Amino acid sequence: MRCRYLAPMMLLAGMLAPAAPFAAPEPGKAEAELRSLREKIDRISQQVGRDALERDRLSGDLRAAELSLGQARGELGRANREYADRSTRRASLSQSRAQQQQALTSERAALAAQLRVAYVIGSQEPLKLLLNQQDPLHSDRLFAYYGYFGRARAEQIAQIQQHVQHLDELDVELAQQQSALATLKAAQQQQLQQLEHARHDRQQVLASLTAAARTREQSLARLKSQQADLEGLLRELNRSLKSVAPPDNATAFGRSRGQLPWPVDGRVTARFGERRASGVNWEGVVIAAERDAPVRAVSAGRVVYADWLPGLGLLVIVDHGEGYLSLYGHNDRLLKAAGEPVSAGEPIAAAGDTGGRASPELYFEIRRGGKPVDPGPWFKAHSPAP
Repeated sequence: MRCRYLAPMMLLAGMLAPAAPFAAPEPGKAEAELRSLREKIDRISQQVGRDALERDRLSGDLRAAELSLGQARGELGRANREYADRSTRRASLSQSRAQQQQALTSERAALAAQLRVAYVIGSQEPLKLLLNQQDPLHSDRLFAYYGYFGRARAEQIAQIQQHVQHLDELDVELAQQQSALATLKAAQQQQLQQLEHARHDRQQVLASLTAAARTREQSLARLKSQQADLEGLLRELNRSLKSVAPPDNATAFGRSRGQLPWPVDGRVTARFGERRASGVNWEGVVIAAERDAPVRAVSAGRVVYADWLPGLGLLVIVDHGEGYLSLYGHNDRLLKAAGEPVSAGEPIAAAGDTGGRASPELYFEIRRGGKPVDPGPWFKAHSPAP
């Protein structure tokens, strides 16, 4: 079994043999090196994935179930956000319509008052003033008042027409929003069904995994196999990274000890070196987190792996230069792809339970030269924010 895994790795090692120490590459050459790095990472990811899934069919079933579940959650989340946005828009339109209706009622009342005044004055009053001519100044003032009344009535009639037109437009848009909300509601129901199917499939696979590891020895063998997958992946990544320039945005990661932020808010449930239930030690920290909580890069660097791996689920690995890597496992969704640069504190994933975890949590490691180091002393705070 191990020979079957090592053979492709030896082949890849020949392909990814480190070059001589590099000088500062030219821009065009740097881009070519990055393209080459992405291609190498893709080949490594595919080979490691194939080898792992060939050895363990249930891991392949778990990967398919978790990816399907993650997609269903993502689709439902997008539908929920769109439904909320459209509901907010509809509420705003309803409020605007109420205001327009109130303004229309006020304008109509004002116009009615002016019409009553005009009726009291009488339609012949201006002609009488013109014929009497007893006080020209008084008549001029009255004619001016009549002009004001006439223009005011015309303006109010125009405003009433505008309000009526606006109300008609709002009614049409409200009807459209209501139709869109009904369509989204139906889509939500369908996506909820898909989500439940995906959850059911994942639970069945997890039950099969539990049945396949009935004894402590079987559990330990599975963990060791998964650890071998990770070690092989990291070994090949380190070899390939030696042949390219470090990330452009890399900082002096080695001098960040005691200054790093925690990658996610939550509660630490396991620390480096503590014994796991199966008898092996943790090589990183486990942080219980809320599902979809943002997982952030602890320092600037470049993503060198973003895929599903047995035991760690959806995994992101960031290269920080100087031989330092940070690992973020069990994510629900990945926000970055291999080859992309990341800034310190930038979200790179959303916390989840992939890899067969019972609840959402983040597994975090720091590696130097491929070897795990205790991440605890690297954090600025003793524990993450709850």
